[in-house]
Amino acid sequence: MDCFASLAMTVGMNEMKVIGLAGWSGAGKTTLLTRVIPHLTERGLRVSVIKHAHHGFDVDVPGKDSWRHREAGAAEVLVSSTRRWALMHELRGAGEPRLPELLAKLARVDLVIIEGFKREPHRKIEVHRAANGKPLLFPDDPGVVGIATDTAVETTLPTAHLDDIEAIAAMMQRSAISVEDVLAKSFSEG
Repeated sequence: MDCFASLAMTVGMNEMKVIGLAGWSGAGKTTLLTRVIPHLTERGLRVSVIKHAHHGFDVDVPGKDSWRHREAGAAEVLVSSTRRWALMHELRGAGEPRLPELLAKLARVDLVIIEGFKREPHRKIEVHRAANGKPLLFPDDPGVVGIATDTAVETTLPTAHLDDIEAIAAMMQRSAISVEDVLAKSFSEG
């Protein structure tokens, strides 16, 4: 059974919804998320984030045991304590997983926010900052369903100012789609 079928089978009782934040580097996606997540969690929502990194990254500390295990060739290293656990999976030349495969690895929550992955076909709120000097994504990306910005934008899409966290959180919740719909879009477009 592949990860898509496995995830589709686990969905049911409480629907897990997915919404993305997309925008150019420097637009303020991470800063916005650090303001929106507390707003959502204070309202009783369980929130998870999948963040795309465009470069190599490491969550481990060079020289620590877990780092040494990975350097020695372990495919995965799971580190656990009384406060958290983390699973590090080495791709070792394999292709980067697509969004549905990553969604399948998450525990069930109310809302998954995807930061980045702007080429994937999920729904997204575009984060746009005028000072960045970059063009808007939404005219060319049919997945953009709303815009959080610090400037006026001529569009029929819902918009909210970057400082209006309540409006952005509401837009994200209204625009989020079920994980099954994300999987269906990925199958049809992937």
